[in-house]
Amino acid sequence: MIDQQAPVRESAAPLPVRPRTGRFLVLACVFVCAACGLVYELELVALASYLIGDSVTQASVVLSVMVFAMGVGSLLAKRLRCHAAVGFVAIEMVLALVGGSSALVLYASFAWLGESRHALVAFSLAIGVLIGAEIPLLMTLIQRVDRQDAGGTVADLFAADYVGALVGGLAFPFLLLPVLGQLTGALVTGAVNAAAGGALVLWLFRRDLSARARVLLVLACGLVIALLTGSTLLVDDFERAARRAVYGKDVRVAVQSEVQEIVLTGSGRDSLDLDLYLDGRLRVSARDEYRYHEALVHPAMRGPHARVLILGGGDGLAAREALAYRDVRSVTVVELDPTVVRLAREDPALSALNRRAYRDPRLKPVGADAFAWLRRAHGRYDVIVSDLPDPGITASTKLYSAEFYRLIGRALAPDGRFVVHGGPPGLRPHTFWTVEATVRAGGLAPRPYRVTGRATGFGAGPDRVVGGSGAPQDWGFVLAAVRTAPELGLDPAAPRLRSVGARELTAAGRAAEHVRLRDRRPSTLVHPRYREDG
Repeated sequence: MIDQQAPVRESAAPLPVRPRTGRFLVLACVFVCAACGLVYELELVALASYLIGDSVTQASVVLSVMVFAMGVGSLLAKRLRCHAAVGFVAIEMVLALVGGSSALVLYASFAWLGESRHALVAFSLAIGVLIGAEIPLLMTLIQRVDRQDAGGTVADLFAADYVGALVGGLAFPFLLLPVLGQLTGALVTGAVNAAAGGALVLWLFRRDLSARARVLLVLACGLVIALLTGSTLLVDDFERAARRAVYGKDVRVAVQSEVQEIVLTGSGRDSLDLDLYLDGRLRVSARDEYRYHEALVHPAMRGPHARVLILGGGDGLAAREALAYRDVRSVTVVELDPTVVRLAREDPALSALNRRAYRDPRLKPVGADAFAWLRRAHGRYDVIVSDLPDPGITASTKLYSAEFYRLIGRALAPDGRFVVHGGPPGLRPHTFWTVEATVRAGGLAPRPYRVTGRATGFGAGPDRVVGGSGAPQDWGFVLAAVRTAPELGLDPAAPRLRSVGARELTAAGRAAEHVRLRDRRPSTLVHPRYREDG
């Protein structure tokens, strides 16, 4: 409950403007602070999803901790209401520093310590407490300007707060991220936050402050803004140092596309030392990628394969395997991120690794979301290869749903084959067997197989893991057809392969059955069931 007459201990000196103008200025400050506060929240959610993964869990942690902390901040602010002007500007300076630097600190924690969960919770708690303390103090200040009834004041404050949150929420994905990026965007937001809070108090309420207090607040505001704006000049150097800490010293290409961060490492002269990272996760390692792509593509090519559809696989490596068959007439690659396709075409090392697949006239790239594209597709394909990100990544869950596999079945020729990577059965068995159960629920007859012998410490393919004792040592795949489960084998026209043969595929089928988990429930759009296994 908010008091009708909020206590204001500062001397009730006349304001430099009319009450109506003063009220407008306070509400304008509420608007700006709310926009900045929501940007901090979204920044934490985006970075948590990128650095840690499992975006549903990370978003839940950030938002729940922050909302709880806002309640704590509101209670703590009661002690500052007698010095509302000084208390508000102090809180805004701390919030600007903490919120503005949050992205830098989280990324540094990830790069040099290898862990950012604790920092994420700490920032969510701190930012929530500071945001929660704003409204009680602003309520006091606006009543200092114009003692309207409490109900009307609360309505005005929350209206400005919600509209500011709307603007901040829209500015983050459509302006700050594409124009400034995550790190610079957070720093600029902090500087705006500090400038708005400082300007309100140091101008509108300057007569309520002593001369000494005014000097100290001016110095504090100037220092905070200088630190934040100065840090923007060092962002590029920081990013280069952090990338070297994460990816090693041989970072050749680092691009932030509209979809993800793309990093290529290696000398650039030799495709054998190439590593491709998407959003910080190793997607392709030239040391063992052929094992993954041969096991993924060639079992599905046994039978008719004139028309091939590859979902994902913008790096061109799955297409390389399909184009090795002379009787393949067309290969369609549906890739969401055109930047990946551009690099696969133009980067010397990556294009050499995919044997310049994009120069083959049989290959047709399509820039689209695989789910949306399949809903519109009317053709039938002899082979469909799903070379997509891990189902444990929330953004990809719909691409491993029963509904998605029903679209696959609709696009598959009557005697065609479909294959999907389902994660490593040894390390994440629940995920893999959920994929198998979901393929079955989508109306297809599955045949799981498990290929071992991957290079230790490397993670080509969607289940990429860099080093560590937890690095997966196998790949799990599900081959499927419309009527009956297909047999594992190779087509007579198959090229000579380095890692997969008929005998190896027979053993791969038995290896999968040895670790089968039964009674797995399928994943759907409404009930996604993929979680990271231990």
